[in-house]
Amino acid sequence: MPQKITQSVKSMVDEARATIIERPAADVIAKAKDPNVVLVDIRDPRELERDGRVPGAFHATRGMLEFWIDPASPYFKPVFGEDKEFVFFCAGGLRSVLAAKTAQDMGLKPVSHMIGGFAAWKAAGGSVETGPKTKI
Repeated sequence: MPQKITQSVKSMVDEARATIIERPAADVIAKAKDPNVVLVDIRDPRELERDGRVPGAFHATRGMLEFWIDPASPYFKPVFGEDKEFVFFCAGGLRSVLAAKTAQDMGLKPVSHMIGGFAAWKAAGGSVETGPKTKI
C-alpha cells in the first residue's frame, strides 16, 4: 500500500510564513552591510559552486542547521551564539522559510528569511562571488 502524506510542503511553508518575518531582497541587500546581521545561506555546496555565493554570508547546509544552532550539540557553530539578526536564504525562498521557522522555534532571534532567495538577490542587483569551493 502506498504511503499517504498528510501534510504537504505547501501547507508547511504556508504555516511557517504566518509566523516568521519575510524580507524583500532589496532590504536584505541593504541589511548585508550591517555588522549585526548574519546572512545564512542554506543551499547545498553544489548550488554554491554552480551559482555563486553572497559575499560574507555564512553557509549552513539545511541538513545540519538544527545541530549547528543548538549550543548543546557537538556540531554547534559559534556564529549562532552571537547576539545578531539572522536572515536565512536558499535558492528560491522555500527552504529558507522552513529554516527560519525552525531556527525561531529553537529560540534563535531575531530571524527572518529573504523572499525569493538567491535568485531574488541576484535580480535585485546583489553582488555574487564565484570561485573556489566553499569550506564548511
